[in-house]
Amino acid sequence: MTFEASPPLASVTPSVNRIGRFHITRELGRGSAGCVYFAHDPVVGRDIALKTFNPRLTPVEKNKYEQQFINEARAAGRLSHPHIVTIYDASSENGTTYIAMEYLQGRELNKMLDGGHRFTPHEVASIAWKVADALDHAHKNEVIHRDVKPANIFMVNDDHPKLVDFGIARSPNRVAARLVNDDQPYTLFRNNLLGTPNYMSPEQACGKPVDARTDIYSLGAVMYEMLVGRKPFATKDADLLLQQVAHKAPRAPREIDPQIPVILSQIVMKAMSKRPEKRYATAEQMALDIKRYLVRERRARRRMQLPLAGLDKNEEGSHPLERSRLFWLGCTAVALAVAIVAMRLL
Repeated sequence: MTFEASPPLASVTPSVNRIGRFHITRELGRGSAGCVYFAHDPVVGRDIALKTFNPRLTPVEKNKYEQQFINEARAAGRLSHPHIVTIYDASSENGTTYIAMEYLQGRELNKMLDGGHRFTPHEVASIAWKVADALDHAHKNEVIHRDVKPANIFMVNDDHPKLVDFGIARSPNRVAARLVNDDQPYTLFRNNLLGTPNYMSPEQACGKPVDARTDIYSLGAVMYEMLVGRKPFATKDADLLLQQVAHKAPRAPREIDPQIPVILSQIVMKAMSKRPEKRYATAEQMALDIKRYLVRERRARRRMQLPLAGLDKNEEGSHPLERSRLFWLGCTAVALAVAIVAMRLL
């Protein structure tokens, strides 16, 4: 779901001017089920993004998606993390269900990728580390996202990711937990499968029960696409795609682009292991490996820049290393002069 602010001329005039206590200013974007408005909360004096049903939905469709809206509020609402969108309020008034959430300015990661943006290995690691840390926080609070993909990673200032859209997340107070078939009301693909095929874990693609490691696989698939510029599997045949996700191992990122660091390629392939037990046991472990890579990379950069780093050509001798070298050269010259004088006196 889009939270990006539209330019004033491109703003869409909303069909409503008030939902609950919130004053609607303009429409930010809409999907098949939901619509997001830029709104103002007069109680706390804060601008927000207000998510509600797409006005074009029929009553039957609204009823179908209402539980998904409630699940999103309940799942994300129990989380507090700098890289997870903040939920302020959720309610249903006069037949309208809504979620009041943090207003974000930026763009979705998928739009950056589709626009041809290429990320450096350092940028990929930095973004993935933050998302992995967010997933670790969610998992420790018993929330499994189940739909981690570029469209659900919102980039603020191009370097600050926010995990959004917990509509099909599994959490302790999930509405569907009371249903016989937990996943039935939220079919997003075919054969009652939840998720987005290109980023589904193999167990998701096979319709098997999932745990937190399904999010780890999906984050690995996102990293893969950011590193090599394409998805792990490329086919328009939906059934074939599911078969590949379930049974075929993609080429390692470094095999596609030798410039990709070995460690990052290994992290991606471990996260995307077909068998859950072969992946990282927790998102925290994945985040730690990515963080170690970033630390080593930073140290390597510093080592490369250490010799006379920062020396201004117009101020030679101003750098500490240069001053030290000149000092010892001066001492050596003085010592030689004293020795010569001493020899002459003898």
